[in-house]
Amino acid sequence: MRFATKAIHSGLLPDSATGAIMTPIYQTSTYVQEAVGVNKGFVYSRTDNPTRRALEQNLAALENGKFGLCFASGLSAANTVLNLLSSNDHIILANDLYGGTYRIITKVYQNYQIGFDFVDTTDLSNIRRVIKPNTRILWLETPSNPLLKITDIKQAVSLAKKHNLITVVDNTFATPYLQTPLDFGVDIILQSTTKYLGGHSDIIGGALITNRQDLYEKLKFYQNAVGGVPGPLDCFLILRGTKTLALRMERHCENALAVAKFLHRHPKVSRVYYPGLPSHPGHPLAKKQMHNFGGMVSFEIKSTVAKTKKLVASTKIFALAESLGCVRSLINHPSTMTHASVPPAVRKDIGIKDNLIRLSVGIEDVQDLIDDLKQTFKKL
Repeated sequence: MRFATKAIHSGLLPDSATGAIMTPIYQTSTYVQEAVGVNKGFVYSRTDNPTRRALEQNLAALENGKFGLCFASGLSAANTVLNLLSSNDHIILANDLYGGTYRIITKVYQNYQIGFDFVDTTDLSNIRRVIKPNTRILWLETPSNPLLKITDIKQAVSLAKKHNLITVVDNTFATPYLQTPLDFGVDIILQSTTKYLGGHSDIIGGALITNRQDLYEKLKFYQNAVGGVPGPLDCFLILRGTKTLALRMERHCENALAVAKFLHRHPKVSRVYYPGLPSHPGHPLAKKQMHNFGGMVSFEIKSTVAKTKKLVASTKIFALAESLGCVRSLINHPSTMTHASVPPAVRKDIGIKDNLIRLSVGIEDVQDLIDDLKQTFKKL
């Protein structure tokens, strides 16, 4: 099946009890057992739940994976991957990545003697330089957050395999509609289902997808043992979201490209970060490993920090908010919002400037979005 068909059908069968065509919300904590050790496949909803199982199977199919696991948040999913590490292990991560991932590594796992290096993974020599005998995981984001850098997944995986590293790709920005890293040999996909997969800013969730039985069994054990699982209503809402993911992503990409071109021409904009623009250094690679370029656009304005903050608070259609991937367009100031947990000196080194603005371009009429930005620029 092709993607749009898989999104609607994979893992989703009519309810065996009623024939309901939509997956029911199995709002239960426990299940009656026929006898000691005899059950219908479900015992306790922390361990497994029919609604969650349907979502896990659906997401695995969309990522071209065999096994899916869902969690109460993207960071809960990230934490479960990090549970694979032991004291004195080492992890390499992209330096331009979600601020929450940076925070959990530097503020939580550092306390457990986990070593780490953040490097620019668009240059593989940076990865080679920091690989150690105790390195266990290579963690990538592509496109990255918030500078939309593109890492060569295939080459990064090849390098990781030579050193027996587990490769993790946070695929939240791209979604499986635009990019399927498992096809390049990646070991684990991470998704914040809060974002495009849910698509409506009404749930918090995360997911892990893998083709490796050994990793699945370990991650499944941690999912159950630690217990950071989503409720059945959240799973139902994400399943509702995946059904329209293909349609929404087409519109997100179409609108984002138009907005990026507008910003690229605007005299008050000094730089635009969007892999769909030929001026983006990762454009040729993005064309090669992605099906389209996504709905995220970042840009820098020729102005002061104070005026940057004024701009992001002056839009009428773009909502000033955390998060991304919603049908509604959002505007964000990374240095004081999503990446505020990253120290200023580190942000400067990465290239996250105080005049950087990040857009999550929604599915509204694109001319209304451009007009909103026009009226906002007039106030600078």
